[in-house]
Amino acid sequence: MKKINKFSHQKLPVKILSGILCVIIISCSISSNAIEDEISVVKSPETSQKNQHYFSNRVPLQPSVLIKLPIGTIKPAGWLKEYLFRQRNGLTGNLGKISAWLQKENNAWLDKDGKGDWGWEEVPYWLKGYANIGYILEDQEMIDESKIWLEGALNSQQEDGYFGPGFAWESYVAEKDRTPERLAEKLKVRDYWANMIMLYCLQSYYEYSGDEKVISLMTKYFKYQFSIPDENFLSKTQYWQKVRGGDNLHSVLWLYNRTGEPWLLELAEKIHRNTSPWASRGHSLDEIGSAKNKREGIEEWPDWYGDLIDWHNVNVAQGFREPAQYYLLSGNKQDLQDTYDNFNIVRKYFGQVPGGMYGSDENSRPGYDDPRQGVETCGMVEQMNSDEHLLRITGDIFWADHVEDVAFNTYPAAVAPDFKSLRYITSPNMVLNNSESHNPGIDNGGPMLMYNPFSSRCCQHNHSQGWPYFTENLWMATPDNGLAAVIYAASTVTAMVGEGYEVTITNTTNYPFEDLLSFELNLEKSTLFPLYFRIPSWANEASLMLNGEKLNVSLEAGKYVRIHREWKNGDKLLLQLPKKIQIRTWEANHNSVSVDYGPLTFSLKIGENYIKKESNETATHSSKWQKGVNTKDWPSYDVYPSTAWNYGLLLNDDPTTSFEIETRPWPKNNFPFTTASAPIILKVKAKKILNWKIDRYGLVGELKDSPVKSDEEIETVELIPMGAARLRISAFPVIGTNKEAKKW
Repeated sequence: MKKINKFSHQKLPVKILSGILCVIIISCSISSNAIEDEISVVKSPETSQKNQHYFSNRVPLQPSVLIKLPIGTIKPAGWLKEYLFRQRNGLTGNLGKISAWLQKENNAWLDKDGKGDWGWEEVPYWLKGYANIGYILEDQEMIDESKIWLEGALNSQQEDGYFGPGFAWESYVAEKDRTPERLAEKLKVRDYWANMIMLYCLQSYYEYSGDEKVISLMTKYFKYQFSIPDENFLSKTQYWQKVRGGDNLHSVLWLYNRTGEPWLLELAEKIHRNTSPWASRGHSLDEIGSAKNKREGIEEWPDWYGDLIDWHNVNVAQGFREPAQYYLLSGNKQDLQDTYDNFNIVRKYFGQVPGGMYGSDENSRPGYDDPRQGVETCGMVEQMNSDEHLLRITGDIFWADHVEDVAFNTYPAAVAPDFKSLRYITSPNMVLNNSESHNPGIDNGGPMLMYNPFSSRCCQHNHSQGWPYFTENLWMATPDNGLAAVIYAASTVTAMVGEGYEVTITNTTNYPFEDLLSFELNLEKSTLFPLYFRIPSWANEASLMLNGEKLNVSLEAGKYVRIHREWKNGDKLLLQLPKKIQIRTWEANHNSVSVDYGPLTFSLKIGENYIKKESNETATHSSKWQKGVNTKDWPSYDVYPSTAWNYGLLLNDDPTTSFEIETRPWPKNNFPFTTASAPIILKVKAKKILNWKIDRYGLVGELKDSPVKSDEEIETVELIPMGAARLRISAFPVIGTNKEAKKW
């Protein structure tokens, strides 16, 4: 059994750090082109040139390896388009009629002086995805609704440059704790956190509209931030802004790349030095900002716990990238390495599980690292956003592989299939979903495992960015005036290439459920430019055909293939990414195993019994909804297993041969993320483990050592893609037949 960690990345490759390009060049004459085709295998796009058509990093910033295309450039198709339709018709599109924070009356985001009862992170969290779905789908109703909120923000700028709500209590501060003394302490410094999110919304709006009011507001706002003394800037009095300063840094560099004003680089330095130190190690408990809990029986805090400044799941998912963002300014390779190290630290101790995330069901806690530990929906979408940032900064295929892992295997299960409700916490091993409190098994108390559209104030709004941001990053521009297909899903991109000509490329595929990706080019005239295609790290037998002829190039997993040629209208490429079964063994989690098939990880198919509940009766304590909302239209759901789940797998000596692969017809509704519609099934022998039960906290029992002895009958069970399983076992015990096997 091959023991691998799918996303182990201990050191940043020197070739990425130094900008050296690993290239194999093969000249081909596969057509009658006057210019000979050049086909290369490269680690990442070279940065000696600067893209002529799209904003990229100005000097002295490190050059852009990949460049984001303006919103609307990329149109989704297939299952991804269906997902955006479900968002629009479900919770994202209707949250403005449900959430109290999105009501327009007395809303601080719509008041020119920033005053009102409703005004913190909720509006921009929601708008971040809601507006972008409108732009992507060209939905005028959503675009018009978004503009109301965007104009509200643009019109709220004060004389000193500040904009947005003047003050709002954070969601975690209970009413009884909102004392005059605490208020006076908080009012000494500004809270920039909610504005950090709104700046993302304004950038997307600028990409869509070109409205120069965005540039004006950001310039004045950043001049205001520049004027604030360090001791009052990003103060830890306002917790979230301190740990999430990387989002503020991103927006400053975004503006610098458009205006080139040198003082913005000084502000970037200031933001970095006042943000929580994500690059440092050996912190004391007092320095760590998140709530700190450890398992009963663990007497001493482990030394490694001080290697991150914060262990809150969402803070980690977005804060870990800040050193890499600062690297763009510093040019110090160690800053870039620090982000990779942050990624590895949290996964070494809490992420020895499938699905790309880690155990942090509010905060990561020593002693709680089983696959039943989960992560917030907020954490998933912020991790995806971070992966997309880092892919642009580094060009490293590692980040593209990882965003697909989270997007395909974890995020879909956090949301109900109709996208009308979501749950706060989702875990790799999770066999029930209800309104009970599962603390201390889960860090956060209350109904955190229930699909509820009224609940989980942060995730209720922040979920919206996941799929639209994913869509926006499927294709990127390259420094040599080309395009790169970096994340895969059915889509069409229309962009400027070469010497300024427009190309439209359509990717027709059911990836990740199918191996074949078809790309067809539409051009008004033949045009010379490079096209890059990512070869995922798992795709060891990839092949590529151009206009019916196989390219004579040895594609390498974990690299790009670059084709520089004079492209013609109707040119067609077929990229084949054959999937193979792989087994990951999680030694740190009792030698449990996960089953991968290409980018998909598989879970036990468990019958899901949905029980409807009243949303207003089962929401978390901080939830608020609008008066008059019809709760019958927006029910909540408990989900209980209707079939057995406590199985261990029986694996052959070569475990990859243990599975029968069955493909089923593509779902007519274009939505493959349910137990009924999953188009790939793996069949495998298994035995029940009778002592593996739901424990006293109402959670799936923690794993014990494999191999496991079981006297039960051999059965054949079905596994489905993990993202289609809302009840799931994704880290399996292994049944043993020798004397090493022990009963649980």
